[in-house]
Amino acid sequence: MNDVANWYYVGSLGQLGPLTLEQLGELAEGGVIERTTFVWKPGMTDWIQASMVSDLAAIFDTQINYQTPPPSPVAAPASAQPSSFAQAPVYAQQPPMNSYPVNSVGAYTQPFRAPTSDRSRMAAGVLQLIIPGGGRIYLGYTALGVIQMFFTVATCGIIHIWSVVDGIFILSGKVNLDGYGRRMMD
Repeated sequence: MNDVANWYYVGSLGQLGPLTLEQLGELAEGGVIERTTFVWKPGMTDWIQASMVSDLAAIFDTQINYQTPPPSPVAAPASAQPSSFAQAPVYAQQPPMNSYPVNSVGAYTQPFRAPTSDRSRMAAGVLQLIIPGGGRIYLGYTALGVIQMFFTVATCGIIHIWSVVDGIFILSGKVNLDGYGRRMMD
């Protein structure tokens, strides 16, 4: 008579069923039906908790209650850690260089402590005006400098205007960093 699907339970989706007692047991083992879940079958006067049904109580008694482990400790004091583990030095975290705000020209809008460049802004700007891409190569922007040289030669000098405008940007201080991320002083 246990094969008859006449059990119902109240889950998160409302009243579900009919189910066999075996199906209810599988749901209880899977954690879908808990001790406090209300169940009912024809012949019962009202809904009762699953742990009150004698056939299901045996399932809950043998069921292993798995618990989630506690969260891992954030930082244990140095005295609490075994001495065999070497402590890594702790450094103050600084934001990466690419997290600083940059304007549309590629210049950082906020001053920060970057190493100073050994390259001269004046030399880079003059080189850029005379030799298309030369100033960019001098600053360390090799790919951009080669592209400017290639397009100037490929268009018979028409694209040299790009290098002239870029040279003016370099001379006016719109380019603050060299190709290695170092700030230019002059």
